[in-house]
Amino acid sequence: MLWIKALHIIFMVSWFAGLFYLPRLFVYHAAAGPSGPLHEQFCVMERKLYRFIMTPAMLLTTLFGVLLAAGGWSHIAPSGWFRVKLALVAGLIAYHLVCGRMVARFAAGANTRSHRFYRWFNELPTLVLFAVVILAVVRPF
Repeated sequence: MLWIKALHIIFMVSWFAGLFYLPRLFVYHAAAGPSGPLHEQFCVMERKLYRFIMTPAMLLTTLFGVLLAAGGWSHIAPSGWFRVKLALVAGLIAYHLVCGRMVARFAAGANTRSHRFYRWFNELPTLVLFAVVILAVVRPF
């Protein structure tokens, strides 16, 4: 079980690195505008980060999380903290998918949002990370 937990944490850290960095790229991309050499460079960076780092890390985080939950299901299933954590993880997966749509919109030259929007958008995973770690470690309810 400790190996599964270690792998869950490793892939969670990798996924969050992407969740923090991709919206930051969106900030710079939105400020740079929809054309020119910077646009192409940002498109490549965003696509590769999303496709080859973030998505595999999300899938592996989920896989090892499910394995952990299955190993202690009778103890954690009735826990309120676990239900809230699952809801937050579902929200993170939705956030991840929204990021994928944003990658596609930038690539198509169809971004309509400002760099200020992406600065705020970039803060959401930080708030969820705090909540998920506190729930998993402190188990307040």
